Amino acid sequence: MGSRIPRLPAHPAGTDPASAILGRMIPVGSHPALHPLFESLAYASGYAIFRWQRSRRGDVIDEPQRWTLIAAAAVGAMLGSRLLGLTEQWPAALAAMRAGHFLAFIITPGGKTIVGGLLGGWLGVELAKRSIGVRTRTGDLFVAPLCVGIAVGRIGCFLAGLADDTYGKPATVPWAVDFGDHIARHPVQLYEIAYLSLLLVVTAAVPAGFREGSRFRIFMAAYLAWRLGIDFLKPQPLILGMNLIQWACVAGLCILGILEWLAMRSSARKLTAHASIA
Repeated sequence: MGSRIPRLPAHPAGTDPASAILGRMIPVGSHPALHPLFESLAYASGYAIFRWQRSRRGDVIDEPQRWTLIAAAAVGAMLGSRLLGLTEQWPAALAAMRAGHFLAFIITPGGKTIVGGLLGGWLGVELAKRSIGVRTRTGDLFVAPLCVGIAVGRIGCFLAGLADDTYGKPATVPWAVDFGDHIARHPVQLYEIAYLSLLLVVTAAVPAGFREGSRFRIFMAAYLAWRLGIDFLKPQPLILGMNLIQWACVAGLCILGILEWLAMRSSARKLTAHASIA
């Protein structure tokens, strides 16, 4: 047998990829105390923009009806956000149930998600509209407040770092951030802020002649599609290849598609009826 050739180190000193990644990380750290501040700023900025838009553009419903819908949206958003947020953490929920701490798990702070809030708020508004007899679409005034409010809230998520469950997977991109665990990660919160800024511009450019409610449906479809994609960069528990937030996005997009198809079908029938009368 020939002499054994000594194995060279896989990476010469100072050139290990992990070291290179660490060297390129942008240090951010985790500052969970800032999250409630930016969450409050998100609500305040969203409400301020809503009031400004309503005074400038008017409203399709009167003020008592609008406040009823806002209350319904708030209750639905709170319940939807909490329900989906807790369900998304199903491994922790199962562990808490086995340990006999499920009630404590439910009442702990956190465990909320924007997708659940949007879907729950949307459902709450639709139920309230039926109860007070509102038939027109009413969501357009919420689009800009939602874009700005979510973006401001994401600043808090970014600064909270590892204390918030919205951080990204490990990454080798030059702009990767370190939330204090010395792991380079995708700054998915900043990606979302940039996307929401673009979405704000796109929805504001929708022509005034479009059907009432078009801006809101464009916003919902665009945001759900975004979360469906971007959540592949987040380390969450998966079911059949996707997390529960992504499956909720799929359900929301299907509902939007069905509603839009029904609306187009109804419009076509009305046009046919008018044409036959003429």
